[in-house]
Amino acid sequence: MSCPTQEYPALATVGRPVKPFTLETYDPTEGSFGQVSLEKLQQERKWTVLVFYPADFTFVCPTELADLAERHAALKDMGVEVISVSTDTKFAHLAWRNSERLLENVRYQMAADPTGAVARYFGVYDEGAGIALRGTFIINPEGTLVGSEVNFYNVGRNAAELVRKMQANKHLRDHPAEACPARWEPGARTLTPSEKLVGKVYEDLIP
Repeated sequence: MSCPTQEYPALATVGRPVKPFTLETYDPTEGSFGQVSLEKLQQERKWTVLVFYPADFTFVCPTELADLAERHAALKDMGVEVISVSTDTKFAHLAWRNSERLLENVRYQMAADPTGAVARYFGVYDEGAGIALRGTFIINPEGTLVGSEVNFYNVGRNAAELVRKMQANKHLRDHPAEACPARWEPGARTLTPSEKLVGKVYEDLIP
């Protein structure tokens, strides 16, 4: 008996499996070029965070990648593989990483998507400009997309909020019957949806 073929959505969709992809990378930790594969990360039971940004040698982008670098250790401790992605080449990543002082602490892999194929799949490719919007995507170890955030070019993201969302996603993977309310952080009360909770969330959160 043959196994059923995995069906993937035409575009990456929250709650659905993500189509496998492979990207060439520059790895600042090793100082070398390589590849990153979603399939391999799934085999390693890792969470994957993709951080798309418009372009190397621009202005808001290095501030975002530097902010992400400050939170990289916390994410790594949670079993997360952080990958920044733009339509630049791996050679441009190397040159930018080694010339922009804001990036001196970047240790996560910097992936190249020069054709825009992966950016298109995640719905962040700007066809007119040929670059990606600021998109952040969280993929669980099973390969399901569980988080999506997209900003326009002129608004930078906050990596601290990414860490908080990762903490919530990891908690919910271990406690699937629960739900995390707004601004939830580890140790705070969660919700357990049921008919008893309808119209009584205040009473449940504030004893």
